[in-house]
Amino acid sequence: MSLKSLLMGETKMVKVEDKNRFYYMLQQMQSNRWRITAIVLGLFFFIIAGINSAVFFGIEIKEDWKEMLLILLGAFVGNLNKVVDYWFNSEDRDKMLIQKVDEEDGVSLSNTTDV
Repeated sequence: MSLKSLLMGETKMVKVEDKNRFYYMLQQMQSNRWRITAIVLGLFFFIIAGINSAVFFGIEIKEDWKEMLLILLGAFVGNLNKVVDYWFNSEDRDKMLIQKVDEEDGVSLSNTTDV
């Protein structure tokens, strides 16, 4: 598996049976969540590593670049917060999707009203 296929995913059209379409959609959503999370966390740790290495090696950073790095770091902290919210605060949407997958065969095994 190449890095391009891991990050960008496969663009092939997949024929899915009608009874499995919500299950396939659930798998695709989960795959996309992992990709987005990996990209955001990778960039965040890259920025932190760059700042820490500059401090460790005593590299002089001009004031303009310091402001730019801090703005960039603040933006990625916001993105990291969104990733955490996306993973841990989307229970209602996930419950409804899982219920829809359960109902594909005409039998409901889950109930979204349970909290």
